Amino acid sequence: MNVLIAPDKFKGTLTARAAAEAMARGWRQARPADRVTLFPISDGGDGFGELVGASLNAGTETVATVDAAHQLCTASWWWERKSRTAIIEAAQANGLARLPAGKHHPFDLDTFGLGAVIAAAQAKGARHCLVGIGGSATNDGGFGMARSLGWTFFDERGTKIERWTELHLLSRCQPPQTAGWPNEILVAVDVQNPLLGPTGCTRVYGPQKGLRTEDFGLAERCLGRLADVMESQSGNRVANEPGTGASGGLGFGLRSFLGARLVSSPDLACSPNTPA
Repeated sequence: MNVLIAPDKFKGTLTARAAAEAMARGWRQARPADRVTLFPISDGGDGFGELVGASLNAGTETVATVDAAHQLCTASWWWERKSRTAIIEAAQANGLARLPAGKHHPFDLDTFGLGAVIAAAQAKGARHCLVGIGGSATNDGGFGMARSLGWTFFDERGTKIERWTELHLLSRCQPPQTAGWPNEILVAVDVQNPLLGPTGCTRVYGPQKGLRTEDFGLAERCLGRLADVMESQSGNRVANEPGTGASGGLGFGLRSFLGARLVSSPDLACSPNTPA
């Protein structure tokens, strides 16, 4: 019999690769004559970069940045020189697993640290970028990432907005003078939720990160205002697209600020067949 073993990670215990190897050992004990093939996969969260990087024979790069709580950290990303492809795992910067459990409220967290990773890929000359965004601690709609990459946000008095919980006051967004982002940015999302509403990021996934029911109103007002202002400036209603609610609205942020395209994680985030 030919057997395919294709697990995701067992979060907090096993990587996808380790889980696949454990399953293979068990299968061989029961049926040693079978041919077992390992195909560990990722939903775009923790482990995405290592798996996709291995599938492209990409080397590991590191960059100094901050985590979701703005504490100094080092994030890994992966670089395939020949095709000039960068593989970025957002959780390396804004991942929930990087933070002590229960210590930080999502109102105090953002995606600012991800900007340094994207900037490092840009500086390397990336033409293509594959981004996995699962496992996030944040609910800021990509606001922090955009600020890190040079976007500026103003209220009606012209005062800069520097916290995503003040976005309900947003009047306009100013893009950076120079961008030069990779020609193609593909974002692996494992959910189809829009940014806002009953099935949006705040109400569905916010509680996993620490948002309480009484926090929903402010979070929705802030992200809704961000979506409205970006729509008025670009003419596109991105917030209703499937997947824009992924990872606390980071899907929306990458679509809106970098022109990324959202794709299903299983279509993008898997490693090549490896005979066991």
